[in-house]
Amino acid sequence: MAEVPVSEPAEQPPAERVRRRPSTVGGAFYLLVLAATLGGIAVVSLGRWRLGLQWVAWALLAAAALRLVLPQREAGMLAVRNRLFDSTLLAAIGALLWFLAASIPDQPV
Repeated sequence: MAEVPVSEPAEQPPAERVRRRPSTVGGAFYLLVLAATLGGIAVVSLGRWRLGLQWVAWALLAAAALRLVLPQREAGMLAVRNRLFDSTLLAAIGALLWFLAASIPDQPV
């Protein structure tokens, strides 16, 4: 039996530095939408639920507009499915939240 030579493992490239910033424009916008949504949730937790829901609704509507405008390779984490589906779903949920915040009557405490 002939002995098969064992090849040396290929030299590994140096470890890539950990990236601390978004790599796409859509990633940066995603972080802004996330911050606005968290801000809206914070406003809700302070007792102003109508205003907080409107913040969340505006954040989702902005995300829908950005998803519609940004090219696929720049959309980052805003892109989940195809462009029309993503923007339609975000806009529908944002509009529904806005409608709910505007239409629910004030209740006595």
